[in-house]
Amino acid sequence: MRVAVFSTKAYDRRFLDRANAGGDHVIDYFEARLDATTAALAAGYLAVCVFVNDRLDAAALRILAAGGTRAIALRCAGYNNVDLAEAERLSITVVRVPAYSPEAVAEFTVGLLLALDRNIARAWGRVRENNFALDGLMGRNLSGRTMGVVGTGRIGALVARSLRLGFNCRVLASDVAQDPELVAIGVEYVDRETLLRQADVVTLHCPLTPDTRYLIDAAAIAAARDGLTIVNTSRGALIDTAALIEGLKSRKIGGVALDVYEQEADLFFEDLSNEIVQDDVFQRLLTFPNVLITGHQAFLTEEALSAIAQTTLASLSEIEAGQAPANRVTAEQVRPAG
Repeated sequence: MRVAVFSTKAYDRRFLDRANAGGDHVIDYFEARLDATTAALAAGYLAVCVFVNDRLDAAALRILAAGGTRAIALRCAGYNNVDLAEAERLSITVVRVPAYSPEAVAEFTVGLLLALDRNIARAWGRVRENNFALDGLMGRNLSGRTMGVVGTGRIGALVARSLRLGFNCRVLASDVAQDPELVAIGVEYVDRETLLRQADVVTLHCPLTPDTRYLIDAAAIAAARDGLTIVNTSRGALIDTAALIEGLKSRKIGGVALDVYEQEADLFFEDLSNEIVQDDVFQRLLTFPNVLITGHQAFLTEEALSAIAQTTLASLSEIEAGQAPANRVTAEQVRPAG
């Protein structure tokens, strides 16, 4: 199968080439992001392989279909950037990587929380300037605090388990289905409103769907405990950034650690150090001393990239063989509940 890989970085090429060592597929790499303005580059390719910030809306999908594309392989778990209904109408099969390395994201989540809560990044910056004063670096123990985990799939379950067993936290969880193994170790399932009202820290681990978009908005922040810390390594649009900034300004929110951002497509994965960033909202976030932001790197481990490449190419092999791919995603999965 001829595959056009978009939004390619050096690490993508390295791991996809390794997974394709047998030459089962012919892979061409494009640095460009896939959207309606670049979709014509895929003409003649039966499949395209894309990442989180590629935009596969109806216009892009129609161009892909006209060029002969019949499969879209998302080398990520999320699928909110694809118009799945239009893909089905055009007979384009969409596959994803539902679980590549949940440990990678879960470990990074806990790392972000610790770095924020204990002012590790600020301390590192000071020490580089030979400033060893401890003023302003006081943190709090995680042990004994109430942690709220929204979404207890593979990643959220690992985070909940780490916080409960590793740090002796009280852990509240919110999800449409309870994980009995988490219940057995003392994780308490509650509704989302109760979780926000009682938790000292909320960490988000759910997909972006119409039901979860702006899950953290002005109303949710107003209902939350004063001084709430929010950690998001899932999808940027789970949080209304404007409301988040207001919560920080009013001190209702005590700290924020983000690896994702709702308008990240114009920023993340690129070196903009010599550019003037035009996103005023993002720049405002960076001014807060209690905000820690990384550029969507929670997935970036050797184990995760290897699993992503192997799963992606295996799905394309299933499609090429005329089989129903195990990791297919359909419009039914993103229709609002009820």
